[in-house]
Formats: sequence, structure tokens, C-alpha cells
Amino acid sequence: MSYLNANIPPLYCNIRREYLYDLKQHQGEIESCVVFGIASIPGRAILFHCLLESGAIYYRLPISAFIQKGFDRRNVPDQTINDLELWNSFSYFPNIIRFDFLKGQSCKYFNKGNTYNAEYLFTIDWAHPDVNILDTEHSEIPHEHKCGHVLALCNGNYAIQPNNRILWNVPSFTTSPYKPDYKVQTTYWNVENKNWVTEDSDNMFYQVEDKK
Repeated sequence: MSYLNANIPPLYCNIRREYLYDLKQHQGEIESCVVFGIASIPGRAILFHCLLESGAIYYRLPISAFIQKGFDRRNVPDQTINDLELWNSFSYFPNIIRFDFLKGQSCKYFNKGNTYNAEYLFTIDWAHPDVNILDTEHSEIPHEHKCGHVLALCNGNYAIQPNNRILWNVPSFTTSPYKPDYKVQTTYWNVENKNWVTEDSDNMFYQVEDKK
């Protein structure tokens, strides 16, 4: 579990140049970059670090700063950050994983009445690292927790979306045509809070019994 900063699979992409000038200059221009890490700060959007061809590193830019290689910026819509990312970071402690099962899979996400087609890149998740630190965040509350799947959109942008905004297309399995109506998870699953006890002995294969 990383604190504040974390490595991500590098993304060779382009940056909207105005983000390198505090949105004050160079609107409509792009520059090549490699996005290589994130910063996770509660109450702020997930922020990305990138290396520019000049050799400079620019820290803490939102997902809306970047577009994919091979796209003409004039044809890539300038989507707002809150259209591309639904939730802020859930703690200072992010975990980055690329699920092999989802690698390269296509999906679509829903936001504000619009549907966007995309491809999976990797996932950001959060946790609380130390029981001796006061937990003031939401990363481990069942009905509040969200992960962030980082997606390459078919329109040239990138997005970060949680599970409940995405439907995946795995052709050999996801054959249902219906949008699910599942409910939010609210249960704290715990197998040790029931009325049972182990045998009080040195037996390797000890008995488990109902507690009287």
C-alpha cells in the first residue's frame, strides 16, 4: 500500500498544453508525455504525474489533461473532469492493480445520461493502512467504498469510473441484454463474530463447536 504517491502502468499519450500553463495559455495545443504515477489526496480528484519530452516532470494533473496517442485533438471532445471521474480519492493510501481478467476488455460507462465506450487499463483502490491512525475516510465502509477503473475512451479521452457506472463486454460470458438492478452492498462480512469456539487443546485438527 503506497502513501500519497503510487506507480501506475506508464501511459504514452498527449497532454493538453494549457494544463502546463495553468489553463491560461496554449489552448488547443498538445504535447507528448508519459504518465507514470498518481497522487491520492482525500477531497481532491486523482492526480497524475507525467514526464514531458523537454525532460521536465509535471505533477498532479487531472485525468482531463490527457488524450490518447493517435487522436487529432480537434476531434477529441473537451470533457469536464467531473464527466470523466465521478469520485475524489478515498484516502492517502492507494493501491494500483491491473486485473489480468479485464486487461484489454471493452466496456461502456454511464454518466449524466450519456454512454461512453472504452477499454480497460488498470484499477485504483484505497484502504486504511494502520489501526493506530484515526480513520476519517470512507475507503472501508461497505456502502461508501468505490474503486476507480482507469479507462481509455473510444473518443480519445481517459476516464476513471467505479463498478456501478460500468458494464463490461466479455463476449463469451456477458450475454444478458439487460441492465442490472442490484442493490448497494451494506454488510460487514465477518466469519468470527458468531457463537462458536475452538477446542481447547494442542490437537492440530481441533474441533469447532457451538458455544454454550
